[in-house]
Amino acid sequence: MPQGKVTTVPDDGLTTRQRRRQAVLAVHTGPGKGKSTAAFGMALRAWNAGWSVGVFQFVKSEKWRVGEEAALKALGTVPGGAPVTWHKMGEGWSWIQRAGTERDHAAEAAEGWEQIKRDLAAETHGFYVLDEFTYPMKWGWVDVAEVVATLRDRPGTQHVVITGRDAHPDLMDAADLVTEMTKVKHPMDAGRKGQRGIEW
Repeated sequence: MPQGKVTTVPDDGLTTRQRRRQAVLAVHTGPGKGKSTAAFGMALRAWNAGWSVGVFQFVKSEKWRVGEEAALKALGTVPGGAPVTWHKMGEGWSWIQRAGTERDHAAEAAEGWEQIKRDLAAETHGFYVLDEFTYPMKWGWVDVAEVVATLRDRPGTQHVVITGRDAHPDLMDAADLVTEMTKVKHPMDAGRKGQRGIEW
C-alpha cells in the first residue's frame, strides 16, 4: 500500500468517502513488545479527532500507574477536549498465581465484557482500547463467538482495537486490521528489566 493508495476497490456501491468513514476493528497480537503501545498511540489520534475514548484493561494490575493512563486521563480533562474513560478489570490476574485469593478473575473479566457490550450498544465511545483482551478469550472467560458477533454488529462508527498475544483466528478473520508484533531483540535478553518511560 505505497503512499496510502488502496490495492483494490471493492464493488460495494460505496463512495471513497463512505468507505473511509467505516468503523475499524484492529487487532495487535504476536509475541513482540509494542501491542498496547501502538493501541494507545491510536487512542491519542482518536482523542485528537474529537472521539470519546474508552480503555478497558483486562490483565494489567489496577495498582500499576502507567504513563499512558496518566497522559490520556489528563487529556480527558482538557476543556473542550474529548472525554477519556479508563477501566481496569480487577487486580491483574494473568501472570501471577496468587494462593488463597478469593477473587473470581473469570467473573471479573466477564463483567468487564458485559460493560463493553453495554457501552457499544449505547455508542458511548468513538474509540475503544480492549487491552490484553485476547487472554480472557483464550482462557474461555468470554465466548469468542459472542465477542466476534458483538463487534461485527456494533452500531454506528465505533472503532475498536484489541491487544494481546495469541489472538483467536476467528477474531483475526473478523478484524479489518491485524498487526503481529515480532521480537527481533529486547533489552531483557541482556538481563535489563523494564524501565520508566519505556515500559510504563
